[in-house]
Amino acid sequence: MSLKDSITKNNIPHHIAIIMDGNGRWAKQRGTQRIFGHRNGVKAVREAIEASAELGVKYLTLYAFSTENWNRPKIEVDALMSLLINTIKTETETLIKNNIALKTIGDTQSLPKAVQKKLHEVVEHSSKCTGLTVILALSYSSRWEITNAAKRLVQDFSDKKFAVEDINEDRFSSYLTTDGIPDPELMIRTSGEYRISNFMMWQLAYTELYFTATLWPDFDKEELYKAIVDYQKRERRYGKISEQL
Repeated sequence: MSLKDSITKNNIPHHIAIIMDGNGRWAKQRGTQRIFGHRNGVKAVREAIEASAELGVKYLTLYAFSTENWNRPKIEVDALMSLLINTIKTETETLIKNNIALKTIGDTQSLPKAVQKKLHEVVEHSSKCTGLTVILALSYSSRWEITNAAKRLVQDFSDKKFAVEDINEDRFSSYLTTDGIPDPELMIRTSGEYRISNFMMWQLAYTELYFTATLWPDFDKEELYKAIVDYQKRERRYGKISEQL
């Protein structure tokens, strides 16, 4: 029996975020180059997207490339950018056919021009899709995002667009790259690491965290179902006590 049958349909997370980790270790275990692990990780992306769409998840954010990843060997970064372009090319039609929209967050201006162009095309072509929204975090880091938001907020304050008294959590959130997107209810990290690695630090304030030793290329629909079943066993109190819920 699939774990899908154990999921309570009226308690599905609206937004799931995933730190996709373990491609390199997966490849090393098989005596192959790291890019081989990244290529096989694409299958796990498909599994996560399909399962999320089938369950009725509204947003799925995938941490695909951090600002720190630019420090990796150039040959690996170039291979990742090439893989990104090829994957987008091959998956665009499937996304739109299944009513799935694509968005990006992060410093996408730092990506190669060819990647920027292809991403812009897919984001535009899928903008009318009303099902699942897949958000790729590319050249993303939470510290970059928060710093950039603070700079823009200070500039608007200097331009007298609002008063100090108008600055609150909602206003600050509107300057983040996730403006208009609800915070994740569930964050999944694969590969057995127990940290969030500079990912959505503001947005994860009340998110349920789920860590699995499964390496990303081995992450399939059943693994996602397992995370959701675990999520549904938790009591989300937001500072209240159980009796108040």
